[in-house]
Amino acid sequence: MPTLRQEQPEPSSNEPHRARRTAESFGTDAQRYDRSRPGYPDTLVARVIAGSPGPEVLDVGCGTGIAARQFRAAGCAVLGVEPDARMADCARAHGLDVEVAGFETWESAGRKFDTVIAAQSWHWVDPVAGAVKAAHVLRPGGRLAIFGHVYEPPAEVAEPFAAAYRRAAPDSPLNVRPARRPLGLYQAAYAKFADRIRETGRFDEPEQWRYDWEQSYTRDQWLDLLPTTGGLTGLRPEQLTGILDAVGGAIDSLGGRFTMTYTTLATTAVLVGGS
Repeated sequence: MPTLRQEQPEPSSNEPHRARRTAESFGTDAQRYDRSRPGYPDTLVARVIAGSPGPEVLDVGCGTGIAARQFRAAGCAVLGVEPDARMADCARAHGLDVEVAGFETWESAGRKFDTVIAAQSWHWVDPVAGAVKAAHVLRPGGRLAIFGHVYEPPAEVAEPFAAAYRRAAPDSPLNVRPARRPLGLYQAAYAKFADRIRETGRFDEPEQWRYDWEQSYTRDQWLDLLPTTGGLTGLRPEQLTGILDAVGGAIDSLGGRFTMTYTTLATTAVLVGGS
């Protein structure tokens, strides 16, 4: 589904972290983003915490704090780093401590953490500089955990979306991609994250984790989430309306709801020594 392509880790040779206009577009409607986006499997959160030496967590690209709130609810002390002040303000409204900066240039002021997480955000970070920075701010034995969702609506929803998107934004580079793409392409992207972690020489062998789950969406719920995705955040209102009308009609033909199959992928590794 093209709207999700630049938001999920890009499986091609492109460099999403350089696409700053898209990366910083999600704060256009931070409240919608916060209410519509799904959280992360509790089993993943528990596994990250269990494999970390303590409760202090740094959330890279924390956005509105969706993952941060889950870690806080599990007993962690969380600091967020977020380049978009609009997203940071939304996270602060939930009681989170957030500093506005890009992770690569963020000043840690000597602070160290037991865990560095990046939830649906690491593809917006320079993969080489990010891994080095994570090693610098982690305590020995600390864990880096990069994770995010891969999600594709069923063909009955994805294909009408793709057709409407081509009509609304015919010059978009997203239009060269099929309506749905194989999970293996995203697994390859997470394998590349692992390669960059290995290159630092600072971490144990990275692990790849996978969690499969489902979520049901009504027509209104999906149309609420859809404008928060990377291919739509920069569209004009009339372009967006045409796409939402087409997708809404497709969901109506399915009885007004559909089930989304999610896969949450993670690349994680433990720091072997001090910085």
